[in-house]
Amino acid sequence: MLKKILIVDDEPNNLQLLRQILKGKFQLIFANCGLKALSAVQEHQPDLILLDIMMPDLSGYEVCEKLKSNPVTKDIPVIFVTAMSDVDDETKGFDVGAVDYIQKPISGAIVLRRVQTHLSLVKVNELEKVQKDTVFMLGEAGHYNDNDTGAHIWRMAAYSRALASAAGWSDEMAELMELAAPMHDTGKIGIPDEILKAPRKLTPEEWVIMKQHTQIGADILNKSDSKLINLASEIALSHHEKWDGSGYPNNLVGEAIPESGRIVAITDVFDALSMKRPYKDAWPLESVIEEIVKNAGSAFDPRLVDIFQQILPQILEIKQVWDNKN
Repeated sequence: MLKKILIVDDEPNNLQLLRQILKGKFQLIFANCGLKALSAVQEHQPDLILLDIMMPDLSGYEVCEKLKSNPVTKDIPVIFVTAMSDVDDETKGFDVGAVDYIQKPISGAIVLRRVQTHLSLVKVNELEKVQKDTVFMLGEAGHYNDNDTGAHIWRMAAYSRALASAAGWSDEMAELMELAAPMHDTGKIGIPDEILKAPRKLTPEEWVIMKQHTQIGADILNKSDSKLINLASEIALSHHEKWDGSGYPNNLVGEAIPESGRIVAITDVFDALSMKRPYKDAWPLESVIEEIVKNAGSAFDPRLVDIFQQILPQILEIKQVWDNKN
């Protein structure tokens, strides 16, 4: 389906010129004043708007301001097409929400490239939203039949980002960590309810089944070439490994455990102990930290435990933000 472009100009010659440049490549909608432009936006929901500034009723600035103040239309990219070339004019255009400027007299090649560029950026933003929505759904799916509170996965994800960043991860990778961490228990959707919801201590046989959630999660998530989903698969498989090799599913030891899994192991336990659950009260903070420190070198990477202690004020700030939401 062709993308829809609204072209707004009070000069018929300018509308005709832009028609010649863009016809056949896009679905074109035209308006010759600001008021008609606003009506056309409501009726057609264009993917992009080419907007003149100097018009007899509403100026392009006013049209753009109205569009950006409306939640329904605020994300439509607006490119000003104008003879105005003063720096202050351009600054005002960007201030009211335009994404670009094209100077008159226009060049067909420039118009086409600018339009294609900004439509591509819209597509990237849409893909990022789809990716984040997918993260949300997979994270929730892993806890759908669990007694766990849903907010847990988002709190520990924020803790995980903070710890990854403090441990030396790049900003990009720390952000991926925050998106990947909520999917750590995706595999729980493959565990029978009678085990997942058992109001008692699991039998040895049931524990064998419960431990399979790490491999199930990794198997679900390893079907993608996405850097994010690959990281999520790695975390799903390794977040129950222990520094001394007593964890599962592969009894990995020390740095053989991916650092992503070592980070989530700490943040997962911190959140689980520090929050009230249907089956337990929240532990006092001192007791939570004592438990994590006590298990440094056995369950947890001692270096990461040290870093976690160093950034504890930041961790507590994140916790406070989430506490205020509840």
